[in-house]
Amino acid sequence: MAGWRDTVLYVYFGLLAVLSVYGAHRYLLVYLFYRHKRDLPRPQSHFAQAPRVTIQLPLFNEATVVERLLESVARLNWPRDRLQIQVLDDSNDETKELAERKVAELRARGVDIDYVRRPDRSGFKAGALEYGLRTATGEFIAIFDADFLPEPDVLERTVDFFTNPRIGMVQVRWGHLNRDFSLLTRLQSMLLDGHFVIEHTARNRSGRHFNFNGTGGVWRREAIADAGGWQHDTLTEDLDLSYRAQLRGWSFVYLKEVTAPGELPVEMSAFKAQQHRWAKGSIQTGLKVLPTIWRSDLPLKVKSEATFHLTANVCYPLMLAMCLLMLPALQARLAEPGRLSSELFDWSVFVLATTSVLSFYVAAQRDVDPGWRSGLKYLPAVLALGIGLAVNNARAVIEALCSHQTPFVRTPKYAVKDGERAKPSQRYKSLVGLMPLVEIAFGLYMSAIVWIGAINRIWMVVVFISLFAFGFFYVGIGSLLNRRSAGRPPALPMAATAP
Repeated sequence: MAGWRDTVLYVYFGLLAVLSVYGAHRYLLVYLFYRHKRDLPRPQSHFAQAPRVTIQLPLFNEATVVERLLESVARLNWPRDRLQIQVLDDSNDETKELAERKVAELRARGVDIDYVRRPDRSGFKAGALEYGLRTATGEFIAIFDADFLPEPDVLERTVDFFTNPRIGMVQVRWGHLNRDFSLLTRLQSMLLDGHFVIEHTARNRSGRHFNFNGTGGVWRREAIADAGGWQHDTLTEDLDLSYRAQLRGWSFVYLKEVTAPGELPVEMSAFKAQQHRWAKGSIQTGLKVLPTIWRSDLPLKVKSEATFHLTANVCYPLMLAMCLLMLPALQARLAEPGRLSSELFDWSVFVLATTSVLSFYVAAQRDVDPGWRSGLKYLPAVLALGIGLAVNNARAVIEALCSHQTPFVRTPKYAVKDGERAKPSQRYKSLVGLMPLVEIAFGLYMSAIVWIGAINRIWMVVVFISLFAFGFFYVGIGSLLNRRSAGRPPALPMAATAP
């Protein structure tokens, strides 16, 4: 029995050690963020004459947001004779009629806007963007997804960076139109702020590679072509192209101070589908480009950061394995309560699950939210949501490693903002399968560990494993509620609980 307990503990702490390395990497990003926070990027010079810009708007069944999007883009501050707008519409629903009618209206108002349809949806979004380049007239290509509302001055604040001939892409920070619509959207906004405020700033300003996020960015057309164009052999064509372009020597600029507001998913199942796509696509991209990165003559800091970035989602299957071992590890601890492993169990969970998350997300909220202190109460829920995604994202990682192909699943949009009710003109079927039941089963398993910890008065176990239980229950039950409502978004906003 002693040998069996030792084996369990060795495997458990081995998993924890690997996860701790990724946790410690967050500390590095926070350090780099503060070190370079004031290194504001500035354009090399200014264009004497505004260059020609093409704005690409990829659409697929976006009836609730398409008119809002086109009206917003038509109001951008840029000379009309230097601006082309492409509506790249792959829709097979009423979006087609709405978009065509709005395009005709804008053209009558003097806007240079084209309605573009392909013969098929091959390559999904990447295919649509590549198809649009055939008739694009701009030297620079700005891309906005259907649920984004770019600020009128976004081109004025980004295009001048291309006066440096080696700049290939400029990315702006995502804002959140419906940040306080519900608890789910509030937690998502904090997760995304960590990525856009800390990760992007730290990577870009410290000379490491970072990525275009698929929307809210402007590309030099030459850089797209030089990197091999849009490719659709991964689910994250934006991440893939970003690394290929930087491997070709193109430099990127990240503008944290410029925002492009977008809509956050309001359904748990939609959020999970988005996370699945991002997790799977990052692993696919890592498998595709990391060998080339490590064979290159790039600095070690660039290679190592790219590795952390593209392999971070491997933590999800490791986390699931650790969850399964928590109960036998706890039983081994109780069998020999004086062992060093008892203290390691407590403090390792504390360091891994709490302090790295606190430093990361607190730093992000302090930077972007004037009322950040009132938002600290959401941090336990942010942690729990990240844990609850483990089943969903572990599946994505395994599919990527096994080369299992799945289609690009779009994220439903409902044109909701803070303080509004959702008024969808469509119903989206939520395909959740058995995944929620697996998540709820993990929640029950974690609850059993909490119960054992409470009986034995191991209060640190009770506190932290409760977050695991809550996270799995929140994600699993939330998905089941989506299925029951046939994809209708929550009707009531979160105004009463927003800070």
